Amino acid sequence: MLVDTIIGMIAAVLTTSSFIPQIFKAYRSKSMDDVSPYLMLLFIAGASMWLVYGIFKADPVIIVANILALAFNMTLLLMKLIYSRRRYGRSSSIHAQ
Repeated sequence: MLVDTIIGMIAAVLTTSSFIPQIFKAYRSKSMDDVSPYLMLLFIAGASMWLVYGIFKADPVIIVANILALAFNMTLLLMKLIYSRRRYGRSSSIHAQ
């Protein structure tokens, strides 16, 4: 395996797994008040572009990392919506914060 592929894999694991502590924290606290929905939306847009780039380059490290990052970030966004509605009532939206 080439050094650049190994470095890419390590980078992908580190950056992608960085979402996991936030998911667990949000699940335990049932709160996402301090997390900006705009951050999550911008990240989803960026990771989607990285995914397309990875597909164009046929780079499995970029593809897998961004699929997982998108899944984790969409999980956080869903948690943001669910916990905001519970806290502020059913009419609350993502923009209530």
